[in-house]
Amino acid sequence: MAVLLGLLLDRNDPKDYLNMPNLAVIADGFFDAFYSNMWRDKGISMDSLSTFESYKIQDLVSQKRIAAGERILGYKVGCTSEAIRAQFGISEPILGRLFAPHVQDGGAQIDWRSYANCAIEPEMVFSIGCDVFGSDFSDQALIDAIDYVSPGIELHNYQFWHHPPSLQELICSGGIHAGLIVGHKKVSPHTLNFKHEIFSVYQDKKLITSSPASAIMGGPLESLRWLINSLASSGKGLKRGSIVIPGSPTKLIEINRDSEVQVTIENLGQVSATFVS
Repeated sequence: MAVLLGLLLDRNDPKDYLNMPNLAVIADGFFDAFYSNMWRDKGISMDSLSTFESYKIQDLVSQKRIAAGERILGYKVGCTSEAIRAQFGISEPILGRLFAPHVQDGGAQIDWRSYANCAIEPEMVFSIGCDVFGSDFSDQALIDAIDYVSPGIELHNYQFWHHPPSLQELICSGGIHAGLIVGHKKVSPHTLNFKHEIFSVYQDKKLITSSPASAIMGGPLESLRWLINSLASSGKGLKRGSIVIPGSPTKLIEINRDSEVQVTIENLGQVSATFVS
């Protein structure tokens, strides 16, 4: 999938590109931090960035990761639940990209110490079965566009390098996304309700949290619609074969010890991963 420059950018943003060199410097910082788990340039400020500029930085980071040999597989929608927005102190969803080789099969063994404050979220994983261009699709059209759904575990670098945590940094970092674990089960979207399914997270067989799919913007289809509308606003669409994670109904769960984590989604199945140091 091609790099989507200008993704979600406000074409009426009053700022021009006179400070593009500064955006490039910030993008270098996020690119380096993803691989090193460190922020080296202490002189960078996020406070004055607009949403426009923050997504431009995300675009620049994506270009650098592709140049380094990675590949865009699809998209994530983040901050879709009240729980997450309250956790981060923001009021709107964001989106980011999903990259190979950071998507793994269920049962993976994860070194939690290799992340910057490892955290996870339960996710539905949509495999898109056709090209999708346009906006304001009906629920039925969205369901028809999904080939199958799998349970997933999203991995995060739950580390904000600039304080206080901000919407700008969330966007620049692609939603602090670090990877995805996808379960083997492939379920037809026509068998799911997309509102009442309960997402549950277990750590060493102990229930940590649970919440219904409706906590994701009223349902994951609403999140998918938001993503497609956002892409359409910049003349883009979803390509067949893309994967999309529409967001979690629960807060992020920090993983700070060796343990087994299992995500169970009602009517969809379960996916697990072993976290070791």
